Formats: sequence, structure tokens, C-alpha cells
Amino acid sequence: MLRIFSLMLALTLGLTGCAFWFEDDSPPPHVSLVKVEVVRAKLLEQKFRLYFRVDNRDDADLTVRGLIYKVSLGDFVLTEGESNEWLTVAPRGHAVFRVSVRTNLWPQIREVVHMLKNPDRPVPYRLEGELKTGLFIGNDVQVAHNGEIIPGDFIPERHR
Repeated sequence: MLRIFSLMLALTLGLTGCAFWFEDDSPPPHVSLVKVEVVRAKLLEQKFRLYFRVDNRDDADLTVRGLIYKVSLGDFVLTEGESNEWLTVAPRGHAVFRVSVRTNLWPQIREVVHMLKNPDRPVPYRLEGELKTGLFIGNDVQVAHNGEIIPGDFIPERHR
């Protein structure tokens, strides 16, 4: 009976220690939208390429297994979805990955035209989602970032 109690006590203490093995006190990575590239724009369908920058603020490599995202421009949702692209970000470094998306902005055409009326004026965006990290043991990091993009920087005709 004493052996069983000792075994149970050892297992209980050993298993509670497992939680400390996987505890991670490293700073979370930072994700931001750095570029929106128009691939094709038709009346009822637009194709964009979104460029996300992942900053690794840790001293070890960061393995990224994908990103669940929702991007809002001003007051409307531009797109939402999931990317399953894998990449490794060097310690204290950054990496950029791109995601191709399709959307229909026809219902928000007035808001889009208003934003593009002055292409040098910054447009606020909100990025929400979840960055899937980790190789063997997944550690999903919540993403919530507000920023600004300047539409004129992405209009090819303006750079000629």
C-alpha cells in the first residue's frame, strides 16, 4: 500500500513538473501588414497579394506554420482567411511572407473610392488573427495590430 501511494505521489509530482518543461517566457513574435499589392481588379472580383512581416523578438529560431488572418481597411473587412505557409525566422530577425487573396469590394465601392481619392493619405488597417508557431508543440500567438498603409505607394502608375 505504501509503495502504491509513493508511486502515485511520484507520478503526480512528476506530471505537474511537465507543465514547467513547456512553459515559454520568450517574447511573442510581432506580425504586421507591410504591403498590399493589386494583382488584378475587375468589377466583381479583386485579387491582392498581402505581405506580412513576422518579427522574431527571441534569441532562438522561430518556426511559423501559418497565419489565420482578418484584415480590415477603415471600417470594412478587406479579406480573411488562412495561410499554411511554413517559414523559419532567424533569432532577432524578420521574414516576410505573402498571401494571395480574392475578394469582392463592390459592396464597399464608395468607401474604397473615398480612400483612394487622396492616395497620399494613410489608410488605417487592423490585422487580427493567430500566428501558428512551433515545430513539434504548437504555440499559437494571438495577433492584433493596428497600422496604416499609404495607397499611393502601391499604385504602379504613380512611380513611372
